[in-house]
Amino acid sequence: MRQSVCPSCGKDLRVCLNCRFYDPGAHWQCRETIPEPVRDKDRANFCDYFSLSKVTSGGATDGGGKAEDARKNFQNLFGDG
Repeated sequence: MRQSVCPSCGKDLRVCLNCRFYDPGAHWQCRETIPEPVRDKDRANFCDYFSLSKVTSGGATDGGGKAEDARKNFQNLFGDG
């Protein structure tokens, strides 16, 4: 799986930037307790914690649905204007 590449652009898929644990605000930019920092976040690596992030075609993670639901509920409660 480390060698997996995007069929459209040919870039590595198993990179920190595609991981669900990647968090720019976390220690070493990872929400998992990793033993050492990964320097190249956009290159393939051997991290045991890697888990592909679920991203929609618009670039939003699965949490985007919650935001949309909240927006709809707000508009239903207070109206559009």
